[in-house]
Amino acid sequence: MSIHETLKHSIPEALRARDEVRLRTLRSLVTAMTNEVVAKKRKPDEFLTDEEAVAVIKRSANQRKDSIEQFEKAARTDLAEPEKAELAILESYLPAQMSREDIVAFARAKMAELGVSSKTEAGKFTGNLMKELRGKADGAEVKAVVDDLLS
Repeated sequence: MSIHETLKHSIPEALRARDEVRLRTLRSLVTAMTNEVVAKKRKPDEFLTDEEAVAVIKRSANQRKDSIEQFEKAARTDLAEPEKAELAILESYLPAQMSREDIVAFARAKMAELGVSSKTEAGKFTGNLMKELRGKADGAEVKAVVDDLLS
């Protein structure tokens, strides 16, 4: 069963469990996925592929992270807490991300392979890394590792 189908089938379970946060998160996620299906000019009752579904989940997770950051800057912990709870649920549906140490090891090996040594090649090197690490590592983390290695 695809991720999209799994999410749709999880809604009745959340209803039965009376888990309001999970229910709200799943409903917003399924709505976002349906909107994505329609945006791709397909019928609303079709399902996204797992790759497309992960992209939608990541987008939603990034929105939650941005909201949490803004709420914490404004000292509104009352608004940040529900967003954190929703983010935890969203992250449970995402594939595991590489640790910083794994990214550093991969980047060092790739640097040696490509012969990258100066900061002027950072953009091309980061792009090359992201092609291989897409879905496995956070882009901001990869950029930070590249900056550290080339500085």
